[in-house]
Amino acid sequence: MNFDQLLLEWRTNQGADTVPAGWTQGRATFGGLVAAMLHENMSAEVAQDSSLRSLTLSFVAPVDTDVVQSSAEILRAGRSVTQVQGHLRQGDVITLAGLASFGRGRESSILVNGPIAPEYAPPEECTALPYIEGIVPEFTQKFEYRIARGQLPFSGTEEKQLGGWVRFKDGSDGIAGIGHLLALIDAWPPATLPMLKTPAPASSLTWTVEFMEPLPKQRADDWWQYLAEVEQAEDGYAVIQARLWDTDGKLVSLSRQMVTIFG
Repeated sequence: MNFDQLLLEWRTNQGADTVPAGWTQGRATFGGLVAAMLHENMSAEVAQDSSLRSLTLSFVAPVDTDVVQSSAEILRAGRSVTQVQGHLRQGDVITLAGLASFGRGRESSILVNGPIAPEYAPPEECTALPYIEGIVPEFTQKFEYRIARGQLPFSGTEEKQLGGWVRFKDGSDGIAGIGHLLALIDAWPPATLPMLKTPAPASSLTWTVEFMEPLPKQRADDWWQYLAEVEQAEDGYAVIQARLWDTDGKLVSLSRQMVTIFG
Protein backbone atom coordinates (compact mmCIF):
# COMPACT_ATOMS: atom_id res chain seq x y z
CA MET A 1 0.00 0.00 0.00
CA ASN A 2 1.60 3.28 -1.08
CA PHE A 3 1.27 6.60 0.72
CA ASP A 4 -1.60 7.85 -1.43
CA GLN A 5 -3.60 4.75 -0.55
CA LEU A 6 -2.88 5.26 3.16
CA LEU A 7 -4.12 8.86 2.98
CA LEU A 8 -7.32 7.72 1.27
CA GLU A 9 -7.85 5.04 3.91
CA TRP A 10 -7.42 7.52 6.75
CA ARG A 11 -9.88 9.94 5.15
CA THR A 12 -12.43 7.15 4.82
CA ASN A 13 -12.00 5.70 8.32
CA GLN A 14 -12.10 8.90 10.34
CA GLY A 15 -11.62 8.10 14.03
CA ALA A 16 -10.17 4.57 13.90
CA ASP A 17 -7.13 3.76 11.78
CA THR A 18 -4.48 1.07 11.65
CA VAL A 19 -0.80 1.93 11.60
CA PRO A 20 0.68 -0.06 8.69
CA ALA A 21 3.72 -2.29 8.93
CA GLY A 22 6.98 -1.21 7.31
CA TRP A 23 7.08 2.30 8.80
CA THR A 24 8.91 1.70 12.07
CA GLN A 25 11.54 3.98 13.55
CA GLY A 26 13.14 2.05 16.40
CA ARG A 27 10.35 1.06 18.77
CA ALA A 28 8.01 3.73 17.39
CA THR A 29 6.37 4.58 14.07
CA PHE A 30 7.85 7.20 11.75
CA GLY A 31 6.80 10.64 13.02
CA GLY A 32 5.96 12.01 9.59
CA LEU A 33 3.48 9.17 9.08
CA VAL A 34 1.57 9.66 12.34
CA ALA A 35 1.65 13.44 11.81
CA ALA A 36 0.00 12.94 8.40
CA MET A 37 -2.56 10.62 9.99
CA LEU A 38 -3.52 13.19 12.62
CA HIS A 39 -3.62 15.97 10.04
CA GLU A 40 -6.19 14.06 7.98
CA ASN A 41 -8.50 13.96 10.99
CA MET A 42 -7.94 17.60 11.95
CA SER A 43 -8.37 18.96 8.43
CA ALA A 44 -11.72 17.16 8.11
CA GLU A 45 -13.10 19.62 10.69
CA VAL A 46 -12.19 22.69 8.63
CA ALA A 47 -13.63 24.31 5.50
CA GLN A 48 -11.83 23.23 2.32
CA ASP A 49 -10.85 26.82 1.42
CA SER A 50 -8.84 27.13 4.63
CA SER A 51 -5.19 26.02 4.34
CA LEU A 52 -2.95 24.57 7.01
CA ARG A 53 -0.57 27.33 8.07
CA SER A 54 1.06 25.87 11.18
CA LEU A 55 1.07 22.52 13.00
CA THR A 56 2.64 21.90 16.41
CA LEU A 57 3.02 18.33 17.63
CA SER A 58 4.09 16.73 20.88
CA PHE A 59 5.21 13.10 20.61
CA VAL A 60 3.88 11.86 23.94
CA ALA A 61 4.45 8.11 23.61
CA PRO A 62 5.63 5.69 20.89
CA VAL A 63 3.00 4.66 18.32
CA ASP A 64 3.16 0.96 17.42
CA THR A 65 1.64 -0.97 14.52
CA ASP A 66 -1.84 -1.40 15.93
CA VAL A 67 -5.22 0.33 15.88
CA VAL A 68 -5.05 4.08 16.56
CA GLN A 69 -7.98 6.18 17.69
CA SER A 70 -7.85 9.73 16.36
CA SER A 71 -9.91 12.70 17.49
CA ALA A 72 -10.12 16.38 16.65
CA GLU A 73 -12.10 19.37 17.88
CA ILE A 74 -12.32 23.00 16.83
CA LEU A 75 -11.11 25.34 19.55
CA ARG A 76 -12.19 28.46 17.70
CA ALA A 77 -13.36 29.29 14.19
CA GLY A 78 -12.93 32.94 13.24
CA ARG A 79 -13.51 34.70 9.95
CA SER A 80 -10.04 33.84 8.66
CA VAL A 81 -8.39 31.42 11.09
CA THR A 82 -9.59 28.15 12.60
CA GLN A 83 -7.72 26.54 15.48
CA VAL A 84 -8.02 22.76 15.87
CA GLN A 85 -6.81 20.40 18.59
CA GLY A 86 -6.20 16.72 17.85
CA HIS A 87 -4.98 13.54 19.51
CA LEU A 88 -3.94 10.03 18.60
CA ARG A 89 -4.56 7.32 21.20
CA GLN A 90 -3.70 3.66 21.53
CA GLY A 91 -5.75 2.11 24.30
CA ASP A 92 -5.92 4.61 27.15
CA VAL A 93 -2.63 6.30 26.22
CA ILE A 94 -2.37 9.57 24.28
CA THR A 95 0.51 9.03 21.87
CA LEU A 96 0.43 12.25 19.83
CA ALA A 97 -1.05 15.67 20.61
CA GLY A 98 -1.40 18.41 18.02
CA LEU A 99 -2.51 22.02 17.59
CA ALA A 100 -3.18 23.20 14.04
CA SER A 101 -3.88 26.66 12.67
CA PHE A 102 -5.80 26.78 9.38
CA GLY A 103 -6.21 30.12 7.64
CA ARG A 104 -7.77 31.63 4.54
CA GLY A 105 -5.61 33.93 2.45
CA ARG A 106 -6.22 37.67 2.52
CA GLU A 107 -4.75 40.78 0.91
CA SER A 108 -1.67 42.23 2.58
CA SER A 109 0.92 44.91 1.81
CA ILE A 110 3.64 42.80 3.45
CA LEU A 111 5.66 40.47 1.23
CA VAL A 112 8.89 38.87 2.48
CA ASN A 113 10.40 36.04 0.48
CA GLY A 114 11.64 33.02 2.40
CA PRO A 115 15.17 31.58 2.41
CA ILE A 116 16.47 30.68 -1.03
CA ALA A 117 17.20 27.07 -1.87
CA PRO A 118 20.79 25.82 -1.48
CA GLU A 119 22.88 25.24 -4.59
CA TYR A 120 23.10 21.45 -4.66
CA ALA A 121 24.70 19.22 -7.23
CA PRO A 122 22.14 17.19 -9.22
CA PRO A 123 20.79 14.13 -7.35
CA GLU A 124 22.62 11.67 -9.61
CA GLU A 125 25.93 13.26 -8.55
CA CYS A 126 25.24 13.04 -4.81
CA THR A 127 25.83 10.22 -2.31
CA ALA A 128 22.86 7.94 -1.64
CA LEU A 129 21.88 7.37 1.98
CA PRO A 130 22.22 3.59 2.34
CA TYR A 131 19.81 1.31 4.13
CA ILE A 132 21.56 -0.85 6.74
CA GLU A 133 19.17 -3.18 8.55
CA GLY A 134 19.28 -2.77 12.31
CA ILE A 135 20.98 0.64 12.10
CA VAL A 136 18.89 2.69 9.65
CA PRO A 137 15.15 2.97 10.45
CA GLU A 138 12.87 0.63 8.52
CA PHE A 139 10.67 3.42 7.13
CA THR A 140 13.58 4.95 5.16
CA GLN A 141 13.10 2.21 2.57
CA LYS A 142 9.99 4.16 1.48
CA PHE A 143 12.16 7.09 0.36
CA GLU A 144 15.20 7.87 -1.77
CA TYR A 145 17.85 10.21 -0.39
CA ARG A 146 20.86 11.95 -1.92
CA ILE A 147 23.22 13.73 0.47
CA ALA A 148 24.39 17.07 -0.96
CA ARG A 149 25.52 18.72 2.28
CA GLY A 150 26.91 17.16 5.45
CA GLN A 151 28.05 13.64 6.19
CA LEU A 152 26.56 10.19 6.73
CA PRO A 153 25.07 9.40 10.15
CA PHE A 154 27.54 8.26 12.82
CA SER A 155 30.56 9.63 10.96
CA GLY A 156 31.70 11.85 13.85
CA THR A 157 31.62 15.09 11.86
CA GLU A 158 31.56 18.57 13.40
CA GLU A 159 29.31 19.90 10.63
CA LYS A 160 25.97 21.21 11.88
CA GLN A 161 24.13 20.90 8.56
CA LEU A 162 22.64 17.91 6.78
CA GLY A 163 20.64 18.01 3.57
CA GLY A 164 20.17 17.08 -0.02
CA TRP A 165 17.44 15.58 -2.16
CA VAL A 166 14.52 13.38 -1.05
CA ARG A 167 11.53 11.76 -2.75
CA PHE A 168 9.00 8.98 -2.23
CA LYS A 169 9.80 5.72 -3.97
CA ASP A 170 6.12 4.92 -4.55
CA GLY A 171 4.27 7.65 -2.73
CA SER A 172 2.13 9.48 -5.22
CA ASP A 173 0.13 9.19 -8.39
CA GLY A 174 -0.68 12.90 -8.29
CA ILE A 175 0.24 16.25 -6.75
CA ALA A 176 1.80 16.22 -3.28
CA GLY A 177 -0.45 17.46 -0.48
CA ILE A 178 0.13 18.32 3.16
CA GLY A 179 0.35 14.66 4.20
CA HIS A 180 3.11 13.97 1.68
CA LEU A 181 5.00 17.13 2.71
CA LEU A 182 4.85 16.21 6.40
CA ALA A 183 6.45 12.89 5.55
CA LEU A 184 9.06 14.38 3.20
CA ILE A 185 10.33 17.05 5.60
CA ASP A 186 10.55 14.53 8.45
CA ALA A 187 12.08 11.70 6.42
CA TRP A 188 15.72 12.68 6.91
CA PRO A 189 17.67 11.51 9.97
CA PRO A 190 18.16 14.19 12.64
CA ALA A 191 21.08 16.44 11.75
CA THR A 192 22.72 15.48 15.05
CA LEU A 193 23.29 11.86 13.97
CA PRO A 194 26.31 12.59 11.73
CA MET A 195 27.96 14.14 14.81
CA LEU A 196 27.91 10.80 16.62
CA LYS A 197 30.79 8.38 16.17
CA THR A 198 28.77 5.23 16.90
CA PRO A 199 25.09 4.31 16.31
CA ALA A 200 22.68 5.63 18.93
CA PRO A 201 18.95 6.34 18.86
CA ALA A 202 17.32 9.76 18.61
CA SER A 203 13.67 10.77 18.52
CA SER A 204 11.51 13.86 18.17
CA LEU A 205 10.03 15.34 21.33
CA THR A 206 8.20 18.31 19.81
CA TRP A 207 7.80 19.53 16.25
CA THR A 208 6.43 22.73 14.72
CA VAL A 209 6.06 22.99 10.96
CA GLU A 210 4.71 25.82 8.79
CA PHE A 211 3.61 25.72 5.16
CA MET A 212 3.90 28.38 2.47
CA GLU A 213 0.90 28.87 0.19
CA PRO A 214 0.31 28.29 -2.61
CA LEU A 215 1.73 24.78 -2.41
CA PRO A 216 3.71 23.69 -5.48
CA LYS A 217 2.15 21.54 -8.16
CA GLN A 218 4.75 18.81 -7.81
CA ARG A 219 4.52 15.07 -7.29
CA ALA A 220 5.75 13.40 -4.10
CA ASP A 221 7.96 11.08 -6.14
CA ASP A 222 9.73 14.05 -7.74
CA TRP A 223 12.92 15.27 -6.06
CA TRP A 224 12.58 17.81 -3.22
CA GLN A 225 15.39 19.85 -1.66
CA TYR A 226 15.97 19.66 2.10
CA LEU A 227 18.39 21.32 4.50
CA ALA A 228 18.57 21.03 8.30
CA GLU A 229 20.86 22.71 10.81
CA VAL A 230 21.49 22.01 14.48
CA GLU A 231 20.93 25.32 16.26
CA GLN A 232 21.82 24.12 19.77
CA ALA A 233 22.52 20.82 21.54
CA GLU A 234 23.25 19.97 25.18
CA ASP A 235 22.11 17.63 27.97
CA GLY A 236 20.87 15.02 25.49
CA TYR A 237 18.53 17.41 23.63
CA ALA A 238 18.98 19.36 20.41
CA VAL A 239 17.07 22.05 18.52
CA ILE A 240 17.05 21.49 14.76
CA GLN A 241 15.56 23.81 12.15
CA ALA A 242 14.88 22.55 8.64
CA ARG A 243 13.51 23.76 5.32
CA LEU A 244 11.97 22.08 2.29
CA TRP A 245 11.95 23.45 -1.25
CA ASP A 246 10.49 22.04 -4.44
CA THR A 247 12.60 21.10 -7.46
CA ASP A 248 12.46 24.68 -8.76
CA GLY A 249 13.71 26.13 -5.46
CA LYS A 250 10.37 27.42 -4.17
CA LEU A 251 10.19 27.36 -0.36
CA VAL A 252 7.46 24.96 0.75
CA SER A 253 7.88 24.42 4.48
CA LEU A 254 9.76 25.57 7.60
CA SER A 255 10.34 23.16 10.47
CA ARG A 256 11.75 23.22 14.00
CA GLN A 257 12.15 20.17 16.24
CA MET A 258 13.33 19.43 19.73
CA VAL A 259 15.13 16.08 19.43
CA THR A 260 16.21 13.73 22.21
CA ILE A 261 19.63 12.12 21.79
CA PHE A 262 20.72 8.91 23.50
CA GLY A 263 24.42 9.03 22.73
